[in-house]
Amino acid sequence: MDHSIPALVERVRQGDVDAFAPIVARFRPEFGRYARHMLGNREDAEDALQETFVRAFRWLGHCREPRRFGAWAFRILVNRCRTARRKALGHDRRTAPEMMLEHHGVPSTAETAAWREEIDRALRQLPSDQREAFLLRHVEGYSYEEMTELTGAGLSALKMRVKRACDRLRSELEGARHE
Repeated sequence: MDHSIPALVERVRQGDVDAFAPIVARFRPEFGRYARHMLGNREDAEDALQETFVRAFRWLGHCREPRRFGAWAFRILVNRCRTARRKALGHDRRTAPEMMLEHHGVPSTAETAAWREEIDRALRQLPSDQREAFLLRHVEGYSYEEMTELTGAGLSALKMRVKRACDRLRSELEGARHE
């Protein structure tokens, strides 16, 4: 039996609801990382993730290209995170920096705790559109073309957001290192 994503999507469309579990298992880690960074805590990220998979299941008939299910579902996640961020405005939300440190091979020690705090603070300082672009590009590893498809923003706008985010993070983190 074919266990590729397109084949699983087709099986779900034909009524095999159990075929959705391997789809969720495949995308949960990546989607969860993104949601945690965008929303700042595990509870809100988990809510957005649950809503994403429920909506993806419910609207699977609207996924025109089953081979591109991941990009289609990720757009749902991006929109869920944007909605959650708008609702949370005015509340103190923390952005978890663990993924950035882990992604770059920094060990989890007491010495890196201070850097986690600084990265967390620096990420919180970014406007949400820059934070989103930075995370998609440098944490999740998406190409600019994929980012354009996921966010609906233009290529030049995304490149500028990433550049501005990098410049601002670099400035914030260099300032913290000299303190």
